[in-house]
Amino acid sequence: MDQQSIPAPLAGRVGHIAGIESITLDGRRLYFGYDYSDDLVVSPLIDDPAAMARFAAEHLRQTTGAHDAAYWAELVEYAATSSGLAYEEDCVFTTEQMASLPAPGGHLLYLLSTALDHDDRECALPAEALPLLERLGRDPEDVAECVDECLSLLRAEGREAHPDAWLVVQHYLAATLDRLPPTWDAFFAPLRHL
Repeated sequence: MDQQSIPAPLAGRVGHIAGIESITLDGRRLYFGYDYSDDLVVSPLIDDPAAMARFAAEHLRQTTGAHDAAYWAELVEYAATSSGLAYEEDCVFTTEQMASLPAPGGHLLYLLSTALDHDDRECALPAEALPLLERLGRDPEDVAECVDECLSLLRAEGREAHPDAWLVVQHYLAATLDRLPPTWDAFFAPLRHL
């Protein structure tokens, strides 16, 4: 990313009180703003630490108000080795690893869901997934809990033992990927081929 430019903010997500988080994808560190009180990603993924600091200075706030890029640069540096969302090892992904979902799936699916608008999270399972949930004895009213339960089954016993659970996760993932904001959709496009 050009040192002089910063990406456009995500629609409707300017001015949030937020911190900085990061993930590593195929060895590339990616930063983003995160509103912890709202469980919401509030920026595109940005691979340049200086650009992330400038983005935050322009579009994000702390509880103490607006701050300059130098202030945010310290938070960006901290985010390269620490996370308020997960253990550092859960924030490192590879395309190859993503193909083996659900093994690294819990934090990844959570993170992708927080990149969605709150309304989009509620419709993350299409109608064709509802009979699968019924067969699994799961409550379709709580999508996040259903997906977590399916992931637990898959981790414990594998895809072959629970094909309905795997289909639920696939439906959820496809619906989530279709709704991801700019940059998030591009970086996580390999998940479309699971």
